[in-house]
Amino acid sequence: MQYTFFFFTAFLIALFITPLVKKFAFRVSAVDLPNHPRKIHTKPIPLLGGFAIFIAFILTLAIYLCFFEVDFVVIPMRFFWGIISGAVLLMIGGYLDDKYSLSPKHQFIFPILACLALLSSGVGVGINFISNPFGGVINLNFLILGIKASGILVFFFLLGMIYTTKFLDGMDGLTSGISLIASSTLFVLSLTEHINQPVTASIAIILAGSIAGFLVYNFNPASIFLGESGSTFLGFMLGALSVLLGGKIATALLVMGIPILDVAWVIARRIWYGSSPFKADRKHLHFRLLDLGFSQKQTVLTLYGIAAVFGAVAIFMQSMGKLVSLIILFVLMITIALGTVFAYKRKYPHIPGN
Repeated sequence: MQYTFFFFTAFLIALFITPLVKKFAFRVSAVDLPNHPRKIHTKPIPLLGGFAIFIAFILTLAIYLCFFEVDFVVIPMRFFWGIISGAVLLMIGGYLDDKYSLSPKHQFIFPILACLALLSSGVGVGINFISNPFGGVINLNFLILGIKASGILVFFFLLGMIYTTKFLDGMDGLTSGISLIASSTLFVLSLTEHINQPVTASIAIILAGSIAGFLVYNFNPASIFLGESGSTFLGFMLGALSVLLGGKIATALLVMGIPILDVAWVIARRIWYGSSPFKADRKHLHFRLLDLGFSQKQTVLTLYGIAAVFGAVAIFMQSMGKLVSLIILFVLMITIALGTVFAYKRKYPHIPGN
């Protein structure tokens, strides 16, 4: 009943607050104009959607911390402050980008600061080992240039998650929906017998409820977009939850596997052709599927389904099973990517650089 209360409280707050955020976005001219070939909407759509998720999450989290029993031995209060301060930094950066369209080098500042804020609270630094899929553990209790190895690993993992959801955000409801599946997976994983972490379960279900309330307005046809604040906040929170669960990085990689591999594929392609890795284009998997005749809803639901299947695998599989699943996921992504590229070339042979 407690988790149900958290979910619906966050859901209803997001449901109520999102129309207010929409009005505010129009008032400050933080809107996404259909002025680029990558854009698939036909009218101005308000941004700043991440603020609705953030407000719903923070208010519900405050209710949890103030009125419910929280085991601060498992997750000390400084960890919560690390999450909140990191999220606030992303909101500031997101607002500035949605309103003023910051350059990539300026956008990069806020995710780095958010990751450092979380690490400064001690999140991830205390991870002394991670599971070895071939048996035993991998020791992370050593220093690299005076910095603990686990801290470096967590920093780049968080940054990678932030940029995965950021680059994924190119279609109505895609990033928010997959993030909802990921947070729900982490919620269920928190309640399994071998983990049993009610605190992380509460945080995950609050995040899921916040996303679900926003998704009502963000699913196709969307009336509001996540914006920079929302796309980065979701990756940050999913990364933070994975670390709080005791370094369940493989779980996050499974649920977010297709988006992560898609982002890696697109970045590698951009570098290969001499473009900036941060320059937006229509080479992402979801755009390929759209150009091949899939509707937005069909594309998004297909990717939802893949994320849900691998999310279920992440819950029930142990280390070796997750490794096998990651290999299968990699092969699946390569197959889908090559298949869409070949189909795209056949359908659009006149377009160079396919």
